[in-house]
Amino acid sequence: MYRFLIVIEKAENNNSAYAPDLPGCVATGKTREETEQNMHEAIALHVHGMQEDNLPIPESTSFA
Repeated sequence: MYRFLIVIEKAENNNSAYAPDLPGCVATGKTREETEQNMHEAIALHVHGMQEDNLPIPESTSFA
């Protein structure tokens, strides 16, 4: 199992999120909870795609 920090930012009409240790892995949502759930799904898909492509999964080095 992998654990990655996610950063959720409030925008004007929604929220956006990203994982500093997974460049290109982003998600949005209307609420913080929806954004967090969408980001968990995005991370799972991102990591699965990296595994399918035989790419190394980066180590989580970010913290808050």
